[in-house]
Amino acid sequence: MYALVVKLTLHDTDAAVVFDRLASNAVARIAENEPGTLLYAVHTVDGEPRSRMIYEVYADREAFEYHQRQSHTRYFLEQRDNYVESSRVEFLTPKVFEGFPKAATREL
Repeated sequence: MYALVVKLTLHDTDAAVVFDRLASNAVARIAENEPGTLLYAVHTVDGEPRSRMIYEVYADREAFEYHQRQSHTRYFLEQRDNYVESSRVEFLTPKVFEGFPKAATREL
């Protein structure tokens, strides 16, 4: 399993509206085309209307790399830069969790 979280601060609330539409389209394409992407969730942050958290979980590093090569991912990343003031990426190591298929956790 391979996971990461991204915190984004958007330029303003207008940028947030456009970003949310862009993210919704990206998530739909990911769900349709990436079997190795186990979870790709975009969250708002309570009390921070310009902030978004993206939680990504992949079956393995190869699934993440596949995700990064997809045209819909490249488009999303290019377009999101128009609306993002700052970003921070944290790569995660799963320790204790529930809810993923056994096949996704076989290497742990």
